[in-house]
Amino acid sequence: MSHIFPRHTAKQPPVAVGGEGCYLIDASGKRYLDASGGAAVSCLGHGDRTVIDAVKGQLDRLAFAHTGFFTSEPAEALADLLVENAPEGIDRVYLVSGGSEATESAIKLARQYFVEKGEPQRGRLIARKQSYHGNTIGALSAGGNEWRRKQFGPLLLDVSHIDPCYEYRLRAEGEEAEAYGRRAADALEEELLRVGPETVMAFMAEPVVGATAGAVPPAPGYFRRIREICDRYGILLILDEVMCGMGRTGTLFACEQDGVRPDILCVAKGLGAGYQPIGAMLCSGAIYDAIANGSGFFQHGHTYIGHPTAAAAGHAVVSSILERGLVERCARQGEALRAALDARFGQHANVGDIRGRGLFLGLELVSDRATKAPFDPSHGIAGRIKAAAFEAGLICYPMSGTIDGRLGDHVLLAPPFIIEDAQIEELAEKLDGAIATALAA
Repeated sequence: MSHIFPRHTAKQPPVAVGGEGCYLIDASGKRYLDASGGAAVSCLGHGDRTVIDAVKGQLDRLAFAHTGFFTSEPAEALADLLVENAPEGIDRVYLVSGGSEATESAIKLARQYFVEKGEPQRGRLIARKQSYHGNTIGALSAGGNEWRRKQFGPLLLDVSHIDPCYEYRLRAEGEEAEAYGRRAADALEEELLRVGPETVMAFMAEPVVGATAGAVPPAPGYFRRIREICDRYGILLILDEVMCGMGRTGTLFACEQDGVRPDILCVAKGLGAGYQPIGAMLCSGAIYDAIANGSGFFQHGHTYIGHPTAAAAGHAVVSSILERGLVERCARQGEALRAALDARFGQHANVGDIRGRGLFLGLELVSDRATKAPFDPSHGIAGRIKAAAFEAGLICYPMSGTIDGRLGDHVLLAPPFIIEDAQIEELAEKLDGAIATALAA
């Protein structure tokens, strides 16, 4: 009998015992193609010797030193590497242990920034419906997925949520993409004026929406308009790249493709590639200076922030991504995967949209392509696809509630950057079979 508290008490998952490249291996010897990188985590695949050796070498030198007393060489090196490659204006790095800690830290830093500036009335956060920013209370409050929020409602912060930038569902017939992007972004200004812009500290968004909506990219010009609105009303722009960052979309930082500069940027998942738990909140020099010239103390922290071993892993991962040309490879293989998906599902009666960037792609399932009508939630399409794919030796990331937290189904794909052409074909074939099995049930 297991004493582990599992994600679902009615399901006993197999025991993972090994990993090789794009595959995970269970105790029976069965191999699974990891087409979602877990949850967009395993960007380098499994068993990468460079990262493993970096972790082992750091353990030989120093496993842990609390940041209340010390900094460490790997933490300093990782911060330098991230800032060197970050968007313009980003100057400081706050290392944490995962994505929820990164977004929670960002929310608290935004609040303290305005307190230090003498604007304590600014405490409201605006985010988007169908977003996901983590599972801690602050991060869950920022997230806009009603299914995840519902039972914890009494505990959550009062956060405004505007409509997402979701072309497939919300762009009007005949509306140009750029016009839709501006209209979607203008919802932020409307909400600012409704609540009073002087009360708002920040707007938080994922450059490419991940788990809750299935790799939804922004419309052209959307984030440039968002940046203009933030600047006009003096609020901070927080971009959550926990899932879509670190090369996943074909540029090291996802926001590079939209020509937008955030004030605060959150990364995790691909930062450690699964070899150690690590995340980071990056902020502008202006935000850091407001704290440094004020109290000098960011009133926040966790025991394992700046963990030397985790930082060593993160540095090895980011160095590998850059030095091996894996960002470019991700973009290239993303095109190959998109082509394979288009070939198999482009005219599929129940695949309404294929979207995303790089090796961060999603398929939205519909009961009718012409009307875009979703399946009734009682059919449990996403769950069926996940089970059928897993049985076939494919790990993917299907989710329900794509449209509003209740309606809609999608499959998210985020395989390792090292995926080969033959594995892309294997992925497409097994996913095709899994969708067919799910629809026939």
